[in-house]
Amino acid sequence: MHRTRTAAATALAMALALIPLTGMAGPPGSGGKAGRDGARDHPGAAASRAISPTPRSVRSRSDQVAVTPAVTVVAGPRADAAALAVVETSLKDAGAQRVVRAEQAPGGGQLSVYVDGAGAARALAELGARGTDGLPAEGYALAVGAGRIALAGKDAAGTYYAAQSLRQLLPHAERWGARVPGTVVRDWPATPLRGVIEGFYGTPWSHRARLDQLDFYGAHKMNLYVYSPKDDAYLREKWRDPYPADQLAQIKELVDRARTRHVEFTYALSPGLSVCYSSDADLRALTAKFATLWDIGVRTFAVPLDDISYTDWNCAADKDRFGTGGGAAGAAQAHLLNRVNQEFIARHPGAEPLQMVPTEYYDVKPSPYKKALATQLDKDVLVEWTGVGVIAPTMTVAQARQAREVFGHPILTWDNYPVNDYVTNRLLLGPFNGREKGLPEQLAGITANPMIQPAASKLALYTVADYAWNDSAYDARTSWGGAIEELAGGDARTARALRAFADAHYASSLNPRQAPELAAAIEKFGKDGEARRLDAVLRNLQEAPAVLRERLTDRGFVQDSAPWLDATRAWGVAARTALRLIEAIKADDGARAWKLRQQIPELVRTARSFVYVDMTGKRIPVLVADGVLDTFVEGAVAAHDRALGVTGRPEGSTDLSVYQDNAVSRMTDGDDATYFWSGAGPKAGSFVALDLHAERPLGAVTLAMGKSGSPDDYLRHGVLEYSSDGKSWQRLAAFDGKAEVRVEPPAGVRARYVRARATQAQDNWLVVREFAVAGADAGTVAGGPPAAEGSALRSAADGDPATGYRAARAAQPGEALEFTPDAPRAARSVVVLRPQGAPSGAARVEVRTGGAWRTLGTLSGAYTRLPVGDGAVEGVRLVWRAGTAAPEVNEVVVH
Repeated sequence: MHRTRTAAATALAMALALIPLTGMAGPPGSGGKAGRDGARDHPGAAASRAISPTPRSVRSRSDQVAVTPAVTVVAGPRADAAALAVVETSLKDAGAQRVVRAEQAPGGGQLSVYVDGAGAARALAELGARGTDGLPAEGYALAVGAGRIALAGKDAAGTYYAAQSLRQLLPHAERWGARVPGTVVRDWPATPLRGVIEGFYGTPWSHRARLDQLDFYGAHKMNLYVYSPKDDAYLREKWRDPYPADQLAQIKELVDRARTRHVEFTYALSPGLSVCYSSDADLRALTAKFATLWDIGVRTFAVPLDDISYTDWNCAADKDRFGTGGGAAGAAQAHLLNRVNQEFIARHPGAEPLQMVPTEYYDVKPSPYKKALATQLDKDVLVEWTGVGVIAPTMTVAQARQAREVFGHPILTWDNYPVNDYVTNRLLLGPFNGREKGLPEQLAGITANPMIQPAASKLALYTVADYAWNDSAYDARTSWGGAIEELAGGDARTARALRAFADAHYASSLNPRQAPELAAAIEKFGKDGEARRLDAVLRNLQEAPAVLRERLTDRGFVQDSAPWLDATRAWGVAARTALRLIEAIKADDGARAWKLRQQIPELVRTARSFVYVDMTGKRIPVLVADGVLDTFVEGAVAAHDRALGVTGRPEGSTDLSVYQDNAVSRMTDGDDATYFWSGAGPKAGSFVALDLHAERPLGAVTLAMGKSGSPDDYLRHGVLEYSSDGKSWQRLAAFDGKAEVRVEPPAGVRARYVRARATQAQDNWLVVREFAVAGADAGTVAGGPPAAEGSALRSAADGDPATGYRAARAAQPGEALEFTPDAPRAARSVVVLRPQGAPSGAARVEVRTGGAWRTLGTLSGAYTRLPVGDGAVEGVRLVWRAGTAAPEVNEVVVH
């Protein structure tokens, strides 16, 4: 019966390829009314929210039923065994002590459940529910009320889905007596095929994870799983070789589990790296491989031909037979697929239509390749398509129609969300988004390519299932919230933690705003200054990983997310410290602010230290709410600099796109191991720039480009320029063919902005490890003790408290460190910043005004603030006490 269900779905898909492209609000005879019933504000909305995917029609009754100690299940003669198992387990979970099967209900107040057959049809009618007549394949009817429950499916899959909906309506209770509100549901899917394609590059899922996924798909009314992991060697590189017995046995277990969950297991073999399309031997190898899978129960097969070259043949015979170019490639592929279709699929009764992935799978532009497939490929082959783009931000009804027209075949989408093999530093935990309502009706089906992390993929896959079943009622944020509630098992504390964690990993091509709830909380704090409210949000984020590790029942999610959980906690600590820094600045508590400021760099280093280790052993730093948390922390540090009256670290900018997370801020972080990396080759006029925050004298300008692994990613031809207003630019120096550039500006040059500008276009991308301007302070530092290696005297007053002067030895009698600003400064105080733990009394602080030195006081630990009194400050001197351990100074500030 499972085979009949799939055949019906495929027949509908074939029909879609032949009829006019018109939508249908409901099943035949519905008059479109059910489409309105599927809206979120329809009667029975509470029950609708309890059932996932959202049903087409839910109506509340005024009565209810009670779960009795014993429950009788009256099953039709052909009731689906898997559906009956779900019903009986769900009743026991609802508190029933005993669930028995009988040919008729015993009466006497005992709850009876009718599953398919004449009894279910009669009970549905008595409860005011329409039966299954007029429903499409996989549709079902369900009614609860008047002391009974009745459910029936259009087919076996429909009955199974009715059982899954009943499972969600029934409570979880330790004893009998729980009440179930009266409810009537009539439901059916928006598109015939709905599921997941394990088609990513990277670590394939474990066998245990795949079994768990199949359970998840069945529970969410997804009926298709395509086995296509790119790094299963027996699918690609070794496609001709038979599976070892142990691996074949595992695949059989997957096939069997899929069948019991009403999920069609599709085996996708990818021969394109080495196949000779015209070779009889290769055809025999391909069909022989399929035959071994047929023998263990596989009935649906696919031949993906994506991510290969179709301009280079694998054998001379193909060039001789088909010629060259895209049209030739399409003809060759159609030739091979037609032979597979005719000599294997057609000769195996019960086989489902062949599926294929074209080499041009990512657009709707007419081409010789697509024309060859449209005209030469057998019409019953399903073509898979990713939308307009490999990762399509949006997908529309019009695009789907164009795809059907240009490929000339029914379309099964391969939707590359939430796949993260191209951004392995991220979890993509936001909802399925950007897909137009009405799209599923134009398709043979929808498959989603998930993340490398199987359990963590469930949040997004829940929303995919919701959309694919009932797009007319789909709301991305509502569905996302439902996914969180389900995964949290209904526990409020777990749900709150999971929502905070998922929000911090929300952004993707489909969901461009990162951490929308956290970002909104930070934005609100910027307006109203309510630190307590924001701290509560950040505390919840910080504590979320521990809560999830302790309470989340899906341990796979915890395992999948481990480095991101660690990093989330660390970023929460850093952000809360930054918030306390902002509050200390507001309170004018300089000592506390400086103490907090010094903690932040190490907290950020810790937050950035957690890594995902891929299947090759590569260690990849993970990202958490990037552009939100890091920006908030950087903003707090910048606020501290402004409060001190110093300029702080220069701010980088560029007009180039950014590759992955290699942000432009990485070229100014003082770490040569991090870098900005453009997402394309620079054009003539492309630039990277520094804002020094104020006009100042320029010291040496250093531009370090390229990196290990891509040493040629640097500006081949460019100029260094400077400006005071960011509009009028003066040339500093030109450079050609050098990845390392260092220029000493002429004496007296002052500027606020410095940039490196490309003078010619190039194909290579651009890596900038560090872009720095030395001597950017407005004054000089002299005296001693001499600086230790890797340090400099000028770091004691360079406008950046993150840098510091470290002496090479202890102070000697009479030694002093002297800062002379470039011009006398009117000031209220002198502030001296030193590392935490710095000793009090280590130096006498003197200030020169009116040509004379006078003592203001002595250093008092890490933070010293002394009033200046009258007169413009001409210099500041720290006269060290003899024998003082090697001094350290982060910044001398005249403010």
